[in-house]
Amino acid sequence: MGLQALLEKYVPSADRRSALTHAQALGVLLRSILVEREPVYRQHETVHGFAAGMFGIDAEQMQRLSDDRIGRALDRLFDADRGALLTEVVIAVGLRFGVAFERLHNDSTSIAFCGQYRSASGRALRARTAPAITFGFSKDRRPDLKQLLFILSVTAEGVPASFRCADGNTNDSVTHLQSWEALRAVAGRTDFLYVADSKLCSYENMQHIHAAGGRFVTVMPRSRQEDGQFRKWVQDHVPAWELVWDRPHPRCWRRPEIDHVMRVMPAEY
Repeated sequence: MGLQALLEKYVPSADRRSALTHAQALGVLLRSILVEREPVYRQHETVHGFAAGMFGIDAEQMQRLSDDRIGRALDRLFDADRGALLTEVVIAVGLRFGVAFERLHNDSTSIAFCGQYRSASGRALRARTAPAITFGFSKDRRPDLKQLLFILSVTAEGVPASFRCADGNTNDSVTHLQSWEALRAVAGRTDFLYVADSKLCSYENMQHIHAAGGRFVTVMPRSRQEDGQFRKWVQDHVPAWELVWDRPHPRCWRRPEIDHVMRVMPAEY
């Protein structure tokens, strides 16, 4: 992936005398998360149970690793252009492993936090705005807890292509334009298929994607006028359905004879 070089590019260490660069400290943290999800203050203890070279550092650098050192590296990562960093990482993965960015699926979920987090109010920090940990619509049914909104887009194979956090009280419908523009940069074109739930189905979102030459699939809510128009039209007309999907239903394993069938038709009403 060339991740170490990208971290050195976007999170450079100003003091060349430092035995452990910000990029190396972030590399240790990333590898540690993959091995064992320990809190930052236990990284030193966790890393010492493994060979230093497996974490991208040597034995002397391992001795200088501490939670303060990782914390300073995370501070510099906050100041970095993380969007551009993520875009370059995903492009590198696509080139290295042959990932196709032809169909991209987007969804969001809430991440709950225990505690007050009074200072996490979306304040400006060093010319950047931190997301606000606050109350919002809890998708895990914990309205008593504050939260952040986590937005993820993946390829058809399930490879993450874009992700970010937003304020905990952010409405999903306003997140799609930024997500689509990020995916547009990753894919390098606009004609990829963007798949999302009914929150995408707003005039502003769909018109923006359509005007840019993009394509999308979404679910139309009952509140849309087109839904009522079709229900009225179908009373006196026979739809010219076209079969696009016919497979065994994935959730009806007890009755394999039940198929999962989807049909479509142009809007003729």
